[in-house]
Order: sequence, then structure tokens, then C-alpha cells
Amino acid sequence: MEERWVLFGLHEMDGVGKKTIAKLLSGQHKLQNLLDYTEADWLQAGLRKDQAHRLAVQFDLDWIDQKRENVYKQGIEVITYLDSNYPILMKETVQPPWVLYGRGDMQLLHSKSIAMVGTRMPTVYGRKVGERLAEELCKAGLTIVSGLARGIDSVCHDAALRAGGKTIAVFGTGIDSIYPPENNSLAERIAETGLLLSEYPPGTRAHQGLFPERNRIIAGLSLGTLVVEADIRSGSLITADAALDAGRDVFAVPGPITSPKSRGSHNLIRQGAKLVTSAADLLEEYQMDLPNPEQVPYNRGRSTQNKQSVTAGMFPPATLSSDEQRVIAILEQEEQSLDQLVERLSWDFGHLHSVLLSLIIKKQISQLPGTRYARV
Repeated sequence: MEERWVLFGLHEMDGVGKKTIAKLLSGQHKLQNLLDYTEADWLQAGLRKDQAHRLAVQFDLDWIDQKRENVYKQGIEVITYLDSNYPILMKETVQPPWVLYGRGDMQLLHSKSIAMVGTRMPTVYGRKVGERLAEELCKAGLTIVSGLARGIDSVCHDAALRAGGKTIAVFGTGIDSIYPPENNSLAERIAETGLLLSEYPPGTRAHQGLFPERNRIIAGLSLGTLVVEADIRSGSLITADAALDAGRDVFAVPGPITSPKSRGSHNLIRQGAKLVTSAADLLEEYQMDLPNPEQVPYNRGRSTQNKQSVTAGMFPPATLSSDEQRVIAILEQEEQSLDQLVERLSWDFGHLHSVLLSLIIKKQISQLPGTRYARV
């Protein structure tokens, strides 16, 4: 049996984790010889008694073939660390996965990619920025990598698909266990033109410790990680740390100074992450251009005026009064009811209604059912 399948078998074995596999490989144990190990051999190799017993009883050619067949029946492909098509960027990280399971276009593992991550409870501002940047980065030829989580992750995956771009969703579960479950349809859409990816065997269910682990894969597959919107305790900051550990770039989008959802992003910028206000800010790091001919392509000799023409318009220009700007600042954090706005602003109803109407006419906000207002 090929060594790659022996490695796959070890990875599939309950109770045998990445550290145990590393111990075996570093101990100069030949993978093909492991199929003939007795319980005493496994113990001598430094494994615990429960691991040694399980391997001695189960680990053989038939068991590995059964596991392999189970994976293939689900339309899942396998890449191991020993394979020539293992992604180079991932191999350069501190702790590359021994096995990767994929469903979709496996060639995307070798494409130029950027990770986009953020809070699970984004503001209207965060959603709009995530959509705009994901769309523009896809059109520039980058694959969007994220974690299929609620919030910014889902926004960026969806925007990439709608733009006709490519996206990779890295799971914190087995590929057959979509989490969160409401993203089932999004995952199926990704599988059609993009890639679903996990280091966990099929059947692995969600539990808290797996998701920080998968963040290193999101960062490891990518040239850099862009934090779109994150509070000070956001899990997306773990991905940013993983990017730094792998020697990759970290980017962050600034947000309103009044928004708690942007404190993590602002902290990254203070620590040296590159501030991103448009796709051009990120693309210039990789000497890539925006494809839209109406936009000025990046070149290192362009004028400040040209750069403004590229970066202008994350939101449509509008002349706003100071009161209108106050309302916008509130609605960029989250939608509000009329009563909530009255309480927060302490304005009389007539003046507030006038300001809201003006913002609706200027297409800066929209009125929702239940007399609620949101940033467009």
C-alpha cells in the first residue's frame, strides 16, 4: 500500500491525533511497516496503551480500504502531506495538516488566495464593506478563503459567488457536517464552482476547540488575511495571529470609532496591520490590478489624484449635514427602531423625522418593516 494511504489511515484512527502522527514520523518509523506492528511495537514507539491496543486490533489494509471507500462514496477527495499536489503555501506553515479532505475544485488550493474573516454579528457597514471588497478582489483574480461562519464569512463567500469568482470554505467539522446548519445551501453553491475543505475526517461534528484550529488553515492557504470587521474578542483575530505565525500579511478595514465591532480591527492597525479602504490598497501589495477599465490600474508611479479615483466610493458620495452624519454613525453599527433613535438622540420627533426622510431621499438609509431604519 502507498505510504500516503497509510498516513491517511493513521489520520482516520480514533484517538490518534496530529501530535501522535508527528511523533511516529519523527521517530523514523517507516509508514508501510506500521501495518505489521503489534501492540508491543506501538507501545515501544511511544504511544499510550489505549492507542496501541486500538491500532493493533484495527489498523490493517482492509480497515484503511474501508475508510478510503467511505470517503470516495461521498464525493470527497483526499490530499496528504506526502502528495506532490499538497498546497505549497500550506506546507510552509508551522503546523500543516497531515490530511486535507475536499469537495469541489481542488485546483483552487494552488490559486492566489486572500483570507477574509470577521465578526459573526456584523453591522450594516461591515456587510457592505465585505461584499464590496470580496467582489473586487475576485474580479482581480484572487480566490476568497473563509470559514463559512455566520456573519462576515458568509457575506464574503456569497459575494464571491455572485461576482462569478472563486471561494474556498474551510470547515471546523467534517465536510459532511455543515456548520452552522443554515449555511447548507451556501455550502452546496460553493461546492459547485469553489471548494469545501477540512482537515477533519467525515463524521466529525462541531465542537468549540476545532474552530480555532481550522483558522490556521484559512490563513495558511492565503497570501494574506483581511479582517473586515472584528470586535476585541473576535475569533477572526485568531486567524490574523495564524497569518503572522505563517509569515503572511495582515490587513484590516477601519470602522466607525463609535462601533465596538471595529475595536479588534483598529487594534490590528495600531499593531501594524495594513489599513484597507479599498481593494486597491490590498492589491498593491501583490502588484495586481483592478480589472475594471473605468478604474485606474495600480502602478507605483501613479499620482495621488489617480489613487483617489480608484479608492473613492466604498459608499456613494453625498453631502450630509452634521445631524444626518450622527444618524448614519448610529445606523452603521446596527439597525434601529424609531423609538431607539429618539432615545439615543434626544431630538423632538419632528426634527428626527425630517432628518430620516432626507437620508432616505439621498439613498443613505432605508426604512424597514416595523418603523426600523438601516444603513443602505
